[in-house]
Amino acid sequence: MLLRKRQLAGLVLLYISLAGCATVPITGRKQLSLLPQSQVIELSFSSYRQVLQESKLSQDEAKVVLVRRVGRRIAQASDQFLRDNHLEKDLQYYQWEFNLIQDDSTVNAFCMPGGKVAVYTGILPVTQDEAGLAVVLGHEVAHALANHGNERLSQGLVAQLGGVALDVALQNKPAETRQLAMAAYGVGAEVGVLLPYSRTHESEADHIGLILMARAGYDPRAAVPFWERMARMGGGRAPEFLSTHPAPERRIKEIEKEIPEAMKYYKP
Repeated sequence: MLLRKRQLAGLVLLYISLAGCATVPITGRKQLSLLPQSQVIELSFSSYRQVLQESKLSQDEAKVVLVRRVGRRIAQASDQFLRDNHLEKDLQYYQWEFNLIQDDSTVNAFCMPGGKVAVYTGILPVTQDEAGLAVVLGHEVAHALANHGNERLSQGLVAQLGGVALDVALQNKPAETRQLAMAAYGVGAEVGVLLPYSRTHESEADHIGLILMARAGYDPRAAVPFWERMARMGGGRAPEFLSTHPAPERRIKEIEKEIPEAMKYYKP
């Protein structure tokens, strides 16, 4: 067991030395990103199609239009952010799609790498309006913009599948790899210690999400009442969306500190 741990540690160091570290936009944090983005996107799109096939899409036209309208504005803000920061080459990896899944018992949403987004109807009573929905979609799109899916999938391949390449993992253990990918993208059942997103990722998505919603024309100050409503939900058990988020009081304080930065981008 000790030898295996040393071997895994050696693999991690080798991968880092070969692949280097990526930098998260806005926050500047260094992250492990070992996989070609094209592979991550291909697996993401496949996983997204699987989720939609296994789900019931909402037929409420007004709600669907709402989700897609807010999503389109957040996506445009994300694309413009990349252009403004000379990251136009990354635009090729985003094919934005927003769908509303009919499931009133699930208070959640997710965005897979490449801009594949799903919102569950159970979160709409908490968002209440467009600004509240922009908080959620800004947060989820921020996970994609920050490349959290690649980072977690890289960690998972090293920790759980011995550090093999993604194409080799898919060939040798397709079911396990797809389950790991779904976990890395914030969807599906828990896999090891990688699901849900870490507190670092969640705090980062809060920060980036505020700026995205502000750039999209939504008041970032709407984030505070939204998270207050989320904190009041669920009684003794927090909603899925809060699974490993920072404690509500601390998260709201952090958001309040970050709102002045986001307000610089807000033009109603």
